[in-house]
Amino acid sequence: MRTIAIGDIHGCRAALEALAEYAEFSEGDIIVTLGDYVDRGPDSKGVIDFLLELRTRVKVVSLMGNHEILMLAARGSEQAFVNWEEDRVGGGDTLKSYGTDKLSAVPEEHWQFIEGALPFYEMETHFFVHANAASHLPLEDQDEFMLFWERFRKVPPHRNGKVMVCGHTSQESGEPVNLGHAICIDTLACGGQWLTALDVGSGTCWQCNEEGARRENNISAYLAD
Repeated sequence: MRTIAIGDIHGCRAALEALAEYAEFSEGDIIVTLGDYVDRGPDSKGVIDFLLELRTRVKVVSLMGNHEILMLAARGSEQAFVNWEEDRVGGGDTLKSYGTDKLSAVPEEHWQFIEGALPFYEMETHFFVHANAASHLPLEDQDEFMLFWERFRKVPPHRNGKVMVCGHTSQESGEPVNLGHAICIDTLACGGQWLTALDVGSGTCWQCNEEGARRENNISAYLAD
């Protein structure tokens, strides 16, 4: 059984489908998606459709990202909708993928997927969050800013002794950042770089992009000095 984390997808369905094929997702695997399924990329609707279908074949643990928080807020406030729709956020791209300019056209099944996303996921050796975690606090006591918005900088080891795997902080190089005790795998799929999947057991990293290119490495190759 493998536990495989996937970084920020941001509407890149083609890269996601290629990654599932390349890494050969199969029964018994646990796929942990680190949030930010929507916005900026070309096919947010397709990403959620694919993840819902993937759930019928393997266990998928979906975490909440800050872009899902923004999309949910846009349902209840006109100003929040305007802010979410801006180019810098990418909500307009999400609406285009649904062929509409209204959130009311988003299927209920997709809202349920977003609303059901978890704040974190934990296993014996690793824990998974969208953005970051305060090292001195248990995961259940983390505040929302830390979990969903805080940048990945000089991250100290967490008190639980486990390796943190996160996304959120885009790596313009297209390469993961590996501090040993913390790993960031947001490799800017929606910005012309790569979507990354990490098998936390073996350390294997698979990467695909929207153009169909593929590459594989081990997370140890990205270990910071």
